[in-house]
Amino acid sequence: MSCNLHKIRFLREQIPSFDCVPGCHDCCGPVTTSAEEMARLPRKTAAEQDAALERLDCVHLGPQGCTVYGERPLICRLFGTTPSLPCPRGRGPEEPIDPHAEALIHRLIASTRQVLV
Repeated sequence: MSCNLHKIRFLREQIPSFDCVPGCHDCCGPVTTSAEEMARLPRKTAAEQDAALERLDCVHLGPQGCTVYGERPLICRLFGTTPSLPCPRGRGPEEPIDPHAEALIHRLIASTRQVLV
């Protein structure tokens, strides 16, 4: 297992969870992610990717919400857990992410080659 996969696993554990508003997809726009995280997601066709981009949606957003929720990238997990990426509907965990953990996530994102989801 690569060093980045270990870091990703560790960082996922640092992000607090919370319940979203049912049916909300306000933070599900196109995002970038590392190649390691992307490799865990189902591949989509160029036509599916183009259609999602045209709608400014994530290609993994389905009628019932995120189709890859359990494997969603770090950036998706970070939405709503920090003042720098607030939930547009005011939701969030009881305790926001630790600022040090958030900094580690941003550092990892900045240090890895990112690809469009």
